[in-house]
Amino acid sequence: MAEYRSLLEELAQNITAEDLEQLKSACREDIPSGEGDAIATGHHWFSFLERHSKLDRDNLSYIEHIFEISRRPDLLTKVVQYRTQVLKISEEDEVDTKLTRIPSAKKYKDIIRQPSEEEIIKLAPPPKKA
Repeated sequence: MAEYRSLLEELAQNITAEDLEQLKSACREDIPSGEGDAIATGHHWFSFLERHSKLDRDNLSYIEHIFEISRRPDLLTKVVQYRTQVLKISEEDEVDTKLTRIPSAKKYKDIIRQPSEEEIIKLAPPPKKA
């Protein structure tokens, strides 16, 4: 639990007031009207997400998605490092998590998979010039 709190503290320290407005905007559908004004710092934002079951030490996919669409790769990288190093999530689980960050992506999971060798269409070499 200490690593999780440390992660949130580090993330909160790297969220400016401008960043916070962008993050709140990215998740505005999940913030009831009137409650957005009470979220004044990164710490408040994380507390709000925890209270509304959008974030806990074993489930970081929501903030990963928000950091991704808010174009904060630096914060996203910190979360992914925590998940892979502290939670020990395998590469296969990592792919599943990426696909399920957005609920509508679940139905496309089979389409997104990598094709097998047999499924790859081989192209003939271009004709040689005479």
